[in-house]
Amino acid sequence: MARIIENDRRIVKLSVDDVLSIVREYQVVCSKSCCYEHTRELLSKANFYIPEDIA
Repeated sequence: MARIIENDRRIVKLSVDDVLSIVREYQVVCSKSCCYEHTRELLSKANFYIPEDIA
């Protein structure tokens, strides 16, 4: 689960599972891409969500 750390700046600490989940979603979105510009367009429209760990 992602954890937000509040200091001078806001930092999001991700678990290994969070990173792998994002990579999987990225691969699904980008599998339909034909070039760099198309990839950027697809990613700009995609939403990636990770659960936040609330302590």
